[in-house]
Amino acid sequence: MIWMIISGLIVGSLLGFVMQRTRFCLAGGFRDMYVQKNNKMFYALLIAISVQAIGLLAFTAIIGKPLDNGTFPIIGTIVGSFVFGVGIVLAGGCATGTYYRAGEGLIGSWLALVAYAVFSAITKAGLLKPVMEGLNSKTNVNTDMSTSTGIPAWVWVIVITAITVFFVVKTVRKPKPKIAVPKLKQKFTGVRHFFFEKKFHPFVAAIVVGLIALLAWPMSYSAGREGGLGITTPSSNLVQFIITGKTSFLDWGVFLVLGIFIGSYIAAKGSREFAWRLPDKKTLRNSVIGGALMGFGASVAGGCSIGNGLVATAALSWQGWIALASMILGTWLMSYFIFIKPMKALRKAPAKTTASRPATQS
Repeated sequence: MIWMIISGLIVGSLLGFVMQRTRFCLAGGFRDMYVQKNNKMFYALLIAISVQAIGLLAFTAIIGKPLDNGTFPIIGTIVGSFVFGVGIVLAGGCATGTYYRAGEGLIGSWLALVAYAVFSAITKAGLLKPVMEGLNSKTNVNTDMSTSTGIPAWVWVIVITAITVFFVVKTVRKPKPKIAVPKLKQKFTGVRHFFFEKKFHPFVAAIVVGLIALLAWPMSYSAGREGGLGITTPSSNLVQFIITGKTSFLDWGVFLVLGIFIGSYIAAKGSREFAWRLPDKKTLRNSVIGGALMGFGASVAGGCSIGNGLVATAALSWQGWIALASMILGTWLMSYFIFIKPMKALRKAPAKTTASRPATQS
């Protein structure tokens, strides 16, 4: 029990600290792909997936036991991930992004986090459980990419890594725009500057996130839980523990998510970025709605942007890759209504104003 607590908190704290300091947010990355035509964070995710996938090959070889990916419901995965994608735009962050922003003092993220955890519990063990079971009762197929295709796992890992390297090299070689960006005055020096102020490239951050995701596997196994990073089920278990008081809900994953919050709080305090911030009523409303959609969607899909988008993809699961594509589409849909549509309306407004002005007489 003690090692379960310690190991979970260690991995979670590392993840929360790194994500807060590097602003590694998949919700923002998926949004930027559509709104700004910028794929840099998506390529960063591919780096993290590749690092973890390579490490998992070695890990499974060492323990002498392949990963059991089992089966997955196609409809539930697609629908749930799409709903999750819609939710992360409204909430202003994905599952881990919501945890680390709550650690920074954002009230909106706190509300989104509570809604996310509560609706995860309601979907997995409450009123919405029949809905989840209905969506997931059919179209269950083999999720393992290797066994379903007959292509060895190492081949898949090489393909994923090669695709990642191609896009990373292409991005790095792009000429940088010659724009003078003003630099803020350095606040810290030495070690504190490195850990609490220095800016890191998203690709460097991705390597570290991938290594932490890989570390989660042996740490989790050593505590009796066979799996990697996971956010949704631990969040649900935390709510059920608070409600029932049953210690059976306290597993390695619960301490992982608590660690994410602790790590992000330490990072925010150390960098002087922690502050209680109360947004406007519209943002608060969107945060709650977004958190609820995230909790429901991730529960139905069997994972969030971390569980499916980062971990299941690296474990060579079809569920992870299908979920990733679906949540990106959900993010793009809501981004249209939140960002693109208002911008188009603003562009049309001056034209209408000009057209409505009476012609001046000379």
